[in-house]
Amino acid sequence: MKKRIQKAETLLEALPFIKSFYGKTVVIKYGGSAMVSEPLKESFAQDIVMLKYTGINPVIVHGGGPQIGKTLDALGIKSEFVDGQRITNKDMIDVVEMVLGGKVNKEIVSLISRHGGNAVGISGKDGDLINAKKHKRVKQSPETDRPEIIDMGLVGEITKVNPKILNVLDQNDFIPVIAPTGKGAEGETLNINADFVAAAIASALQAEKLVLMTDTEGVQRKNGDLISELTRLEANKLIKSRVIRDGMLPKVTCCLDTLGSGVHKTHIIDGRIKHALLLELFTEEGIGTQLVL
Repeated sequence: MKKRIQKAETLLEALPFIKSFYGKTVVIKYGGSAMVSEPLKESFAQDIVMLKYTGINPVIVHGGGPQIGKTLDALGIKSEFVDGQRITNKDMIDVVEMVLGGKVNKEIVSLISRHGGNAVGISGKDGDLINAKKHKRVKQSPETDRPEIIDMGLVGEITKVNPKILNVLDQNDFIPVIAPTGKGAEGETLNINADFVAAAIASALQAEKLVLMTDTEGVQRKNGDLISELTRLEANKLIKSRVIRDGMLPKVTCCLDTLGSGVHKTHIIDGRIKHALLLELFTEEGIGTQLVL
């Protein structure tokens, strides 16, 4: 009986959060180990269905870098990266679109559906959701000590988000699962970083929360301790002192930009933990870093 009472108390702990988020939109960037490990994939799908049945509207944007890399390797197509971003040429973009909008996207839709959710898979090209332009990366040349423009090929930078298709899906009680590709000026497919897509969609929807799932505990101090809550001012100080750098820097920047556009709170959480979403959203302690204004 004691264990049963503890279960009831756990459910009651979630009640204030369920009431607070009821009817609100939460945009989730799904990536990393949570997309590779079978138990984590299952727990993610269960979390999404749980959110939907408690009255929250989840919108999922997924990554797929490792899956793209694996397919390119099998086809004998060599990948080249600049600061962690894959240069995407014409030979690659068909593979990117096939893997992201096909295999990966439909697997996530199938998992959610199997656990009782009504999910629909789309890409940023569907319904004119994401318009983009080719991204030109500027990097300091070590030879000339001058800025050098690097052509990233068919890598995109978002220019506009049209959330009409997402509003239609929401009105009909569907869970959108979005592949991070967009449409260029000539109708071409552009490959876009999933963190940036999630942030832009959260801003366009004026979402209650943006949650980025990663393969790290969250934002850490110089000594490795997790920072459970971080304000814009504190984050900027950590960026200036290079405590926040490398792969964490664009994630924190995404979160700060999104907060400035009307999203109330953003989170960076460890997707390697089972039921990471429920633990972050429905418990007092949470498991990652919450960024606030």
